[in-house]
Amino acid sequence: MTDSIAVLEVGGTHVTAAWVDRASETVTAVHRRGLAADGSAEELLAGLAEAAATLDAPAGTRWGMAMPGPFDYQRGIAHYAGVGKFEGLTGVDVRAALDSRLQPASIHFVNDASAFLIGEWLVGTALGADRCAAVTLGTGVGSAFLDRGQVVESGPDVPPDGEVHLLEHDGRPLEDWVSRRAIRRSFADRTGRPDDTDVKEIAALARAGNEAALVAFNGAFSILGEVLAPWLERFGVAQLVIGGSIAGAWDLIEAPLVNGLRARSDYRFSIGLAADPERSPLLGAAHIA
Repeated sequence: MTDSIAVLEVGGTHVTAAWVDRASETVTAVHRRGLAADGSAEELLAGLAEAAATLDAPAGTRWGMAMPGPFDYQRGIAHYAGVGKFEGLTGVDVRAALDSRLQPASIHFVNDASAFLIGEWLVGTALGADRCAAVTLGTGVGSAFLDRGQVVESGPDVPPDGEVHLLEHDGRPLEDWVSRRAIRRSFADRTGRPDDTDVKEIAALARAGNEAALVAFNGAFSILGEVLAPWLERFGVAQLVIGGSIAGAWDLIEAPLVNGLRARSDYRFSIGLAADPERSPLLGAAHIA
Protein backbone atom coordinates (compact mmCIF):
# COMPACT_ATOMS: atom_id res chain seq x y z
CA MET A 1 0.00 0.00 0.00
CA THR A 2 2.84 2.34 -0.90
CA ASP A 3 0.49 5.03 -2.23
CA SER A 4 -1.97 4.74 0.65
CA ILE A 5 -2.17 6.96 3.70
CA ALA A 6 -4.14 6.11 6.83
CA VAL A 7 -6.21 9.07 7.96
CA LEU A 8 -8.06 10.18 11.08
CA GLU A 9 -10.40 13.17 10.83
CA VAL A 10 -11.63 14.53 14.16
CA GLY A 11 -14.79 16.62 14.39
CA GLY A 12 -16.63 18.08 17.35
CA THR A 13 -18.45 14.84 18.14
CA HIS A 14 -16.88 12.21 15.91
CA VAL A 15 -13.73 10.67 14.50
CA THR A 16 -13.53 9.17 11.01
CA ALA A 17 -10.85 6.70 9.95
CA ALA A 18 -10.12 5.88 6.31
CA TRP A 19 -7.50 4.85 3.79
CA VAL A 20 -6.67 7.36 1.06
CA ASP A 21 -4.92 6.35 -2.13
CA ARG A 22 -2.86 9.39 -3.13
CA ALA A 23 -2.38 8.26 -6.72
CA SER A 24 -6.10 8.10 -7.49
CA GLU A 25 -7.44 10.35 -4.67
CA THR A 26 -9.84 7.58 -3.67
CA VAL A 27 -11.10 7.03 -0.13
CA THR A 28 -11.87 3.52 1.13
CA ALA A 29 -12.61 1.62 4.34
CA VAL A 30 -14.35 4.61 5.93
CA HIS A 31 -15.30 4.12 9.59
CA ARG A 32 -17.00 6.85 11.61
CA ARG A 33 -17.62 6.66 15.34
CA GLY A 34 -18.76 9.00 18.07
CA LEU A 35 -16.25 10.87 20.20
CA ALA A 36 -17.33 12.48 23.47
CA ALA A 37 -16.06 16.05 23.39
CA ASP A 38 -16.22 16.18 27.20
CA GLY A 39 -14.29 12.94 27.72
CA SER A 40 -11.10 12.53 29.72
CA ALA A 41 -7.73 12.38 28.00
CA GLU A 42 -7.64 8.61 28.28
CA GLU A 43 -11.18 8.27 26.93
CA LEU A 44 -10.45 10.52 23.98
CA LEU A 45 -7.14 8.87 23.13
CA ALA A 46 -8.76 5.46 23.41
CA GLY A 47 -11.48 6.62 21.02
CA LEU A 48 -8.90 7.77 18.49
CA ALA A 49 -6.96 4.52 18.82
CA GLU A 50 -10.11 2.42 18.44
CA ALA A 51 -11.06 4.29 15.28
CA ALA A 52 -7.53 3.82 13.93
CA ALA A 53 -7.68 0.10 14.72
CA THR A 54 -10.58 -0.36 12.28
CA LEU A 55 -8.09 0.15 9.44
CA ASP A 56 -5.79 -2.71 10.50
CA ALA A 57 -2.84 -0.51 9.55
CA PRO A 58 0.51 -2.23 10.04
CA ALA A 59 3.36 -0.68 11.97
CA GLY A 60 5.29 1.72 9.79
CA THR A 61 2.17 3.22 8.17
CA ARG A 62 2.11 6.93 7.35
CA TRP A 63 -0.79 8.73 9.03
CA GLY A 64 -2.49 12.05 8.36
CA MET A 65 -4.64 13.52 11.09
CA ALA A 66 -7.06 16.45 10.79
CA MET A 67 -7.70 18.09 14.17
CA PRO A 68 -9.66 21.19 15.20
CA GLY A 69 -7.73 24.01 16.83
CA PRO A 70 -6.31 25.30 19.01
CA PHE A 71 -3.62 22.68 18.47
CA ASP A 72 0.14 22.76 17.97
CA TYR A 73 0.25 20.95 14.63
CA GLN A 74 4.04 20.77 14.46
CA ARG A 75 4.51 19.25 17.90
CA GLY A 76 1.20 17.39 18.15
CA ILE A 77 0.13 18.99 21.44
CA ALA A 78 -3.49 19.97 22.19
CA HIS A 79 -4.46 23.38 23.61
CA TYR A 80 -8.22 23.13 24.14
CA ALA A 81 -8.56 24.85 27.52
CA GLY A 82 -11.62 27.09 27.63
CA VAL A 83 -13.04 26.21 24.19
CA GLY A 84 -15.79 23.84 25.31
CA LYS A 85 -14.56 20.69 23.57
CA PHE A 86 -11.77 18.16 24.03
CA GLU A 87 -10.58 20.01 27.12
CA GLY A 88 -9.44 16.68 28.54
CA LEU A 89 -6.62 16.71 25.97
CA THR A 90 -5.28 20.13 27.00
CA GLY A 91 -1.50 19.93 27.28
CA VAL A 92 -1.47 16.31 26.09
CA ASP A 93 1.19 15.22 23.60
CA VAL A 94 -1.21 13.52 21.20
CA ARG A 95 1.62 12.58 18.85
CA ALA A 96 3.48 10.65 21.55
CA ALA A 97 0.30 8.97 22.75
CA LEU A 98 -0.59 7.77 19.27
CA ASP A 99 3.00 6.83 18.44
CA SER A 100 2.90 4.29 21.27
CA ARG A 101 -0.45 2.91 20.14
CA LEU A 102 -0.04 2.90 16.34
CA GLN A 103 3.72 2.53 15.82
CA PRO A 104 3.53 4.69 12.68
CA ALA A 105 6.24 5.72 10.29
CA SER A 106 4.99 9.26 10.84
CA ILE A 107 1.94 11.26 11.91
CA HIS A 108 1.27 14.59 10.22
CA PHE A 109 -1.29 16.84 11.90
CA VAL A 110 -3.27 19.48 10.04
CA ASN A 111 -6.02 21.89 10.98
CA ASP A 112 -9.42 20.41 10.12
CA ALA A 113 -10.55 23.45 8.10
CA SER A 114 -7.26 23.43 6.17
CA ALA A 115 -7.67 19.72 5.41
CA PHE A 116 -11.22 20.39 4.23
CA LEU A 117 -10.12 23.18 1.88
CA ILE A 118 -7.17 21.20 0.52
CA GLY A 119 -9.58 18.38 -0.36
CA GLU A 120 -11.95 20.82 -2.06
CA TRP A 121 -8.97 22.28 -3.95
CA LEU A 122 -7.92 18.80 -5.10
CA VAL A 123 -11.29 17.51 -6.28
CA GLY A 124 -14.12 19.84 -5.28
CA THR A 125 -15.55 23.33 -5.47
CA ALA A 126 -12.16 25.07 -5.31
CA LEU A 127 -10.57 22.73 -7.87
CA GLY A 128 -7.30 24.28 -9.05
CA ALA A 129 -8.10 27.82 -7.83
CA ASP A 130 -4.94 29.91 -7.46
CA ARG A 131 -6.22 31.50 -4.25
CA CYS A 132 -9.16 30.17 -2.30
CA ALA A 133 -10.59 30.24 1.18
CA ALA A 134 -12.98 28.15 3.22
CA VAL A 135 -15.30 28.89 6.10
CA THR A 136 -16.79 26.03 8.11
CA LEU A 137 -19.93 26.73 10.11
CA GLY A 138 -20.78 24.65 13.16
CA THR A 139 -20.00 24.91 16.83
CA GLY A 140 -17.87 27.89 15.82
CA VAL A 141 -16.36 29.34 12.65
CA GLY A 142 -13.41 27.51 11.11
CA SER A 143 -11.37 28.92 8.26
CA ALA A 144 -8.50 28.27 5.89
CA PHE A 145 -6.66 30.09 3.10
CA LEU A 146 -4.76 28.43 0.24
CA ASP A 147 -2.32 29.88 -2.29
CA ARG A 148 -1.93 27.35 -5.13
CA GLY A 149 -2.59 24.50 -2.73
CA GLN A 150 -0.34 25.76 0.06
CA VAL A 151 -1.87 26.71 3.41
CA VAL A 152 -1.32 30.37 4.33
CA GLU A 153 -1.50 31.05 8.07
CA SER A 154 0.57 34.21 8.45
CA GLY A 155 1.33 37.49 6.77
CA PRO A 156 -0.61 40.68 6.07
CA ASP A 157 -3.13 39.07 3.71
CA VAL A 158 -4.80 36.73 6.21
CA PRO A 159 -6.25 37.09 9.72
CA PRO A 160 -3.99 36.12 12.65
CA ASP A 161 -2.96 32.46 12.19
CA GLY A 162 -5.40 32.34 9.29
CA GLU A 163 -8.19 32.03 11.87
CA VAL A 164 -11.35 34.02 11.16
CA HIS A 165 -12.73 33.19 14.62
CA LEU A 166 -10.05 35.47 16.12
CA LEU A 167 -11.64 38.49 14.42
CA GLU A 168 -14.17 40.76 16.12
CA HIS A 169 -17.39 42.58 15.31
CA ASP A 170 -18.50 45.58 17.32
CA GLY A 171 -15.83 44.88 19.94
CA ARG A 172 -16.82 41.27 20.52
CA PRO A 173 -15.40 37.98 19.18
CA LEU A 174 -16.91 36.89 15.87
CA GLU A 175 -18.26 33.68 17.39
CA ASP A 176 -20.41 35.75 19.77
CA TRP A 177 -22.32 36.64 16.60
CA VAL A 178 -21.84 33.65 14.30
CA SER A 179 -21.89 30.17 15.82
CA ARG A 180 -24.34 27.53 16.95
CA ARG A 181 -24.67 29.16 20.36
CA ALA A 182 -25.05 32.65 18.84
CA ILE A 183 -27.94 31.60 16.58
CA ARG A 184 -29.65 29.81 19.44
CA ARG A 185 -29.20 32.78 21.75
CA SER A 186 -30.48 35.25 19.16
CA PHE A 187 -33.60 33.17 18.62
CA ALA A 188 -34.15 32.75 22.37
CA ASP A 189 -33.77 36.48 23.01
CA ARG A 190 -36.56 37.22 20.55
CA THR A 191 -38.97 34.48 21.62
CA GLY A 192 -38.42 34.09 25.35
CA ARG A 193 -37.66 30.40 24.80
CA PRO A 194 -34.70 28.65 26.44
CA ASP A 195 -31.54 28.91 24.31
CA ASP A 196 -31.42 25.16 23.74
CA THR A 197 -33.56 25.12 20.59
CA ASP A 198 -31.61 23.19 17.97
CA VAL A 199 -30.29 25.14 14.98
CA LYS A 200 -32.02 22.69 12.62
CA GLU A 201 -35.33 23.52 14.28
CA ILE A 202 -34.62 27.25 14.03
CA ALA A 203 -33.84 26.78 10.33
CA ALA A 204 -37.13 24.92 9.80
CA LEU A 205 -38.99 27.74 11.52
CA ALA A 206 -37.19 30.32 9.37
CA ARG A 207 -38.24 28.47 6.21
CA ALA A 208 -41.82 28.57 7.50
CA GLY A 209 -41.56 32.35 7.86
CA ASN A 210 -40.93 32.68 11.61
CA GLU A 211 -39.61 36.22 12.05
CA ALA A 212 -37.37 35.51 15.07
CA ALA A 213 -35.74 32.60 13.28
CA LEU A 214 -35.21 34.63 10.12
CA VAL A 215 -33.65 37.46 12.12
CA ALA A 216 -31.31 34.99 13.84
CA PHE A 217 -29.99 33.70 10.50
CA ASN A 218 -29.97 37.04 8.71
CA GLY A 219 -28.17 38.79 11.53
CA ALA A 220 -25.50 36.13 11.99
CA PHE A 221 -24.55 35.71 8.36
CA SER A 222 -24.69 39.34 7.29
CA ILE A 223 -22.19 39.99 10.10
CA LEU A 224 -20.05 37.11 8.89
CA GLY A 225 -20.00 38.64 5.41
CA GLU A 226 -19.05 42.07 6.75
CA VAL A 227 -16.17 40.64 8.79
CA LEU A 228 -14.90 38.40 5.99
CA ALA A 229 -15.08 40.88 3.12
CA PRO A 230 -11.88 42.91 3.66
CA TRP A 231 -9.80 39.78 4.26
CA LEU A 232 -11.10 37.95 1.21
CA GLU A 233 -10.35 41.00 -0.92
CA ARG A 234 -6.90 41.41 0.62
CA PHE A 235 -6.04 37.76 -0.03
CA GLY A 236 -7.38 37.93 -3.59
CA VAL A 237 -9.74 34.99 -3.19
CA ALA A 238 -11.06 33.50 -6.42
CA GLN A 239 -13.28 30.92 -4.69
CA LEU A 240 -14.86 30.82 -1.24
CA VAL A 241 -16.02 27.38 -0.10
CA ILE A 242 -18.64 26.99 2.63
CA GLY A 243 -18.84 23.84 4.74
CA GLY A 244 -19.72 22.59 8.21
CA SER A 245 -22.92 21.23 9.70
CA ILE A 246 -24.81 24.54 9.58
CA ALA A 247 -24.05 24.84 5.85
CA GLY A 248 -27.04 22.54 5.38
CA ALA A 249 -29.10 25.73 5.81
CA TRP A 250 -27.44 27.33 2.76
CA ASP A 251 -30.85 28.47 1.49
CA LEU A 252 -31.02 30.73 4.58
CA ILE A 253 -27.32 31.65 4.66
CA GLU A 254 -26.43 32.63 1.10
CA ALA A 255 -28.41 35.88 0.73
CA PRO A 256 -27.42 37.52 4.05
CA LEU A 257 -23.81 36.37 3.63
CA VAL A 258 -23.59 37.91 0.15
CA ASN A 259 -25.33 41.06 1.36
CA GLY A 260 -22.81 41.40 4.17
CA LEU A 261 -19.90 40.87 1.79
CA ARG A 262 -21.23 43.44 -0.66
CA ALA A 263 -21.83 45.96 2.12
CA ARG A 264 -18.09 46.07 2.81
CA SER A 265 -16.47 45.41 -0.55
CA ASP A 266 -17.03 45.60 -4.32
CA TYR A 267 -14.54 42.76 -4.86
CA ARG A 268 -16.12 39.83 -6.72
CA PHE A 269 -15.37 36.11 -6.44
CA SER A 270 -17.21 32.80 -6.59
CA ILE A 271 -19.00 31.42 -3.54
CA GLY A 272 -20.24 27.84 -3.25
CA LEU A 273 -20.94 24.92 -0.99
CA ALA A 274 -18.38 22.15 -0.64
CA ALA A 275 -18.73 19.51 -3.34
CA ASP A 276 -17.81 16.61 -1.04
CA PRO A 277 -17.69 17.71 2.62
CA GLU A 278 -17.30 14.15 3.94
CA ARG A 279 -14.39 13.11 1.72
CA SER A 280 -12.55 16.42 1.40
CA PRO A 281 -10.95 16.57 4.88
CA LEU A 282 -9.78 12.97 4.49
CA LEU A 283 -8.12 13.80 1.17
CA GLY A 284 -6.61 16.96 2.65
CA ALA A 285 -5.14 15.16 5.64
CA ALA A 286 -3.60 12.53 3.35
CA HIS A 287 -2.20 15.26 1.09
CA ILE A 288 -0.37 16.83 4.01
CA ALA A 289 0.99 13.45 5.15
